[in-house]
Amino acid sequence: MLGFLSARQTGLEDPLRLRRAESTRSMLSGGSDGVIVLYDLENSSRQSYYTCKAVCSIGRDHPDVHRYSVETVQWYPHDTGMFTSSSFDKTLKVWDTNTLQTADVFNFEETVYSHHMSPVSTKHCLVAVGTRGPKVQLCDLKSGSCSHILQGHRQEILAVSWSPRHDYILATASADSRVKLWDVRRASGCLITLDQHNGKKSQAVESANTAHNGKVNGLCFTSDGLHLLTVGTDNRMRLWNSSNGENTLELYSGSRDCNILAWVPSLYEPVPDDDETATKSQLNPAFEDAWSSSDEEG
Repeated sequence: MLGFLSARQTGLEDPLRLRRAESTRSMLSGGSDGVIVLYDLENSSRQSYYTCKAVCSIGRDHPDVHRYSVETVQWYPHDTGMFTSSSFDKTLKVWDTNTLQTADVFNFEETVYSHHMSPVSTKHCLVAVGTRGPKVQLCDLKSGSCSHILQGHRQEILAVSWSPRHDYILATASADSRVKLWDVRRASGCLITLDQHNGKKSQAVESANTAHNGKVNGLCFTSDGLHLLTVGTDNRMRLWNSSNGENTLELYSGSRDCNILAWVPSLYEPVPDDDETATKSQLNPAFEDAWSSSDEEG
């Protein structure tokens, strides 16, 4: 961390990488017993293998502990002084990290499977929530209420993910085999329903498109927001172009039970030693901006 601070002071490091380093020092973990544990990930021993220390926990004796399995936990993207958790007990809870007390509780009629806050938004504080019902619910942390609902799926919502590139773009995955992209500002909501066949098999209506041949258990955007990765019970992972919905790549996942995806690419890649004209590291081409600045707005 000291190295990050020094490089940032001299202008050699991007502020985004410093913020990521700060947020990845601590880890949240939710258990099937409803317990939430906070871990310190710093390797003070400098060993290749080490055990992370539990800093504190919300145990079974805590008055606000979840009654059933914790399905999702997430740090507030702009401040680790707050985090959220959702559970099979039909609640989404907002926690004060310093006091380990609930700042707010959202109650739902259905079991909660997943929730997600936008990692980049400065224009809204919406939490997307997927439940056993077919409707995606958006909760506003500012007002403390459910702001509106996205309708279009036919079965339970198993995963939700905001774009790390655009404030209002949301991806949702469902047991109805579909993945939808939404602009939550639009009255119609749904932008596109992903089609695994890229239109090669003629469909009468877009609602007939499917992303997988089975339930879609999980999804996540790549760090640059240009692609979306999905996984389903058909033992397949698929990589999609998030701007036009094209199915670009199919991979074998090997597990019907996989339901969590995380994209952790290398920010920098090494340059060969014999290349005297280049620096020792350069930005991975996957992170180069493929959209013009005019596409950022509108």
